[in-house]
Amino acid sequence: MILDDFLAFNQHGLYCKYGNFYLDPKEPAEHAVISHAHGDHAVPGNRNIYCTAPTADFMRLRYGKNAGTNFKLFGWHQEFTLGDVSISFISAGHILGSAQVLMTYRGVSYLYTGDYKLQPDSTCEPIEWVKADVLITESTFANPNTTHPNPVTEIEKLNGIQSNILLGAYGLGKAQRLIRMINDHAPLKKILVHFRIAPLNAIYEKHGITLGNWQMYNRKLMKNQDGYVYLVPPFTFDSYFRATGVKRLFASGWKNLQVNQQDTLFISDHADWNDVLKAIEEVNPQQLWTLHGEGSHLKEHLHGRIFTKALN
Repeated sequence: MILDDFLAFNQHGLYCKYGNFYLDPKEPAEHAVISHAHGDHAVPGNRNIYCTAPTADFMRLRYGKNAGTNFKLFGWHQEFTLGDVSISFISAGHILGSAQVLMTYRGVSYLYTGDYKLQPDSTCEPIEWVKADVLITESTFANPNTTHPNPVTEIEKLNGIQSNILLGAYGLGKAQRLIRMINDHAPLKKILVHFRIAPLNAIYEKHGITLGNWQMYNRKLMKNQDGYVYLVPPFTFDSYFRATGVKRLFASGWKNLQVNQQDTLFISDHADWNDVLKAIEEVNPQQLWTLHGEGSHLKEHLHGRIFTKALN
């Protein structure tokens, strides 16, 4: 029997009382199962952290001594138990080390997606499908009007720009995906990276991900010739709003971060509407629980077929 209260939000985040653990807690927890290392899913200060090896490396880099007390690392499909709940990690395809969390309790399976994407990305493990009785999906872009464009078509826009480019992107996951894609689809461009992105690249390379050619930013290089793409995190991009002699572009799937058609690369690391429907088809759940976005469109679309509720 599916338990309606298997997961519920409290002041610390999404809690499973049957295993006494949190999924991606918003505040430090005794037992934290972390899907991936983005800051809105992986906070510092947890006591026992259950995650993949790349996620632990990213958290240690970002938070240092405050990353957490005790990291417990697991590979794909490697089962562990918290309370009476059996847990394993399934690849989510979002960034390197990103995991879906498959939880089984009293014969019923619950699959928490974390953030996920279906688009190809050679810098992380592709999404894997498993069956589950309940699918707990992010619904960040779960709107019938949202369709992510082909990322290759977007990155090829760089080929038509003759000047140097200031390219803003989230430093973990997006930046590494862009580096690989620029090497593959805009190979005449020379990539420079901000000093905060380079250590993240090193972790990717430690885990066997080949990003291609890139080098640390050097002001003299961009001053003396064109053809460079300088990849910077959002805060640096914003601080360079008066930059001259460069084309400013921002890479994102978030509408509030997109500048306009000419100044944005529409590249998302989340599932769009059709991707979420594909996930539902592949997982084939009896129930759908939504979070991290607007779930009303899915509830209306699935009315009479799959019971749907919003957790947040």
